[in-house]
Amino acid sequence: MSTVTNRQSGARSDAHGEAREADNLAVASFLLGLPGLLLFNVVLGPLAITLATLALVRGTRRRGRAVLGLALGIASLAILAATTATSHGVLMEFGS
Repeated sequence: MSTVTNRQSGARSDAHGEAREADNLAVASFLLGLPGLLLFNVVLGPLAITLATLALVRGTRRRGRAVLGLALGIASLAILAATTATSHGVLMEFGS
């Protein structure tokens, strides 16, 4: 009888662990997308998009934060594209 209750409680803890992991992915996507607007757009933008997508697929309880991380990741890539297009591909110029 104790093995049956242990299996049931193990299943509950696994589901709770997956939900907690998805929540952590949602928070991480937000926290990486925010500085990604200004710094390291090439790296942080796609990373925020990937983590937010994983969090949404895994069923996070922090859905708003995951969507915000997704939006910030997309916005950082849009800013990168806009600055690259307006400066003709040169983001920093050292010297004249």
